[in-house]
Amino acid sequence: MKKKISVSIEEKTIEKLNDCVSEGTFRNKSHVVEFAINKLIKEKESE
Repeated sequence: MKKKISVSIEEKTIEKLNDCVSEGTFRNKSHVVEFAINKLIKEKESE
């Protein structure tokens, strides 16, 4: 089950996030953020 959250992100970061979506790398902005968070979690767990 997915839940909505609210975050504040620098404008330049949002532009890069939008580029990832425009390039077709990700379905939408939520997909980019979820991917990044999961990657961070996996990196932390392997330390």
